Amino acid sequence: MNFEDKIYVAGHKGMVGSAICRRLALLGFHNVITKTSSELDLRNQNKTDIFFKNEKPKYVFLAAGKVGGIEANNNYRAEFIYDNLMIQNNIIHSSHLNRVKKLLFLGSSCIYPKHANQPIKESELLTGVLEPTNEPYAIAKIAGIKMCEAYKDQYGNNFISVMPTNLYGPNDNYDSSNSHVLPALIRKFHEAKTENLSEVEIWGSGNPRREFLHVEDLATACIHIMKVYDKKETVNVGTGIDITIKELAIMIKHVSGYKGEIVFNTEKPDGTPRKWLDISKISKLGWSPKISLKDGLEKTYADFVQHKAKYIVS
Repeated sequence: MNFEDKIYVAGHKGMVGSAICRRLALLGFHNVITKTSSELDLRNQNKTDIFFKNEKPKYVFLAAGKVGGIEANNNYRAEFIYDNLMIQNNIIHSSHLNRVKKLLFLGSSCIYPKHANQPIKESELLTGVLEPTNEPYAIAKIAGIKMCEAYKDQYGNNFISVMPTNLYGPNDNYDSSNSHVLPALIRKFHEAKTENLSEVEIWGSGNPRREFLHVEDLATACIHIMKVYDKKETVNVGTGIDITIKELAIMIKHVSGYKGEIVFNTEKPDGTPRKWLDISKISKLGWSPKISLKDGLEKTYADFVQHKAKYIVS
């Protein structure tokens, strides 16, 4: 990418898209175009195609989509598969029709089988059954990966896919029913501290293991991959380190300054037992994460406290 190239970041208001925009600006890429969902409904094929015909972006970061935690994925299964399929289908196809030079599609580690071998290599895709609670979302993301591969195979489009592990950082979703585990815990512990609650209840046993990547690290990885990688196979992006949900809860408890007890509700689902990505491919491409989980949690908690009014609307 050259500094003058027109770059479209789809989903620039979200956690990933906003991080990519910040990183691009920091590096000197200022010809970045964005549209809010109210300005452009990416689920609408005609409107999406008109946008691409008018703007003619040279590079596309596809970070738009409907996301959420276990409860949201399970409760809104139809919206998760429909919205994500429509958004990615329209952007990928319009990128093909309008000769986008390169597109990077953001997938998710939930695409991998529930009982995948650990750490999860990119080759584990489609080797087993998915986690039932987020199956519709995972199927949509798998379709996006395969669509990028198909357009590369048939038309030669330079469309690539990256699979980030669990993310956190500025502009995360802190909704009490739709958020992922890390932001949900940050909100729970903060509210428990401010309301002097004696305990914090956490879904599940606390035993599942998860890997957490700060979104600023993901942004650097995406721009790096956009510059150096052209193969159709997906690329995992993670830290190479995972911890239990219980260990995460204890870390967030300390960061927030909460003094009460942690209670695990084992009647609630755990989700996938372990999600730990093999990052050997991206390591060989010359990228590695820079933000430790401890530092990242401290930065994220401070950001949450500072922008709480924006993050929590109800």
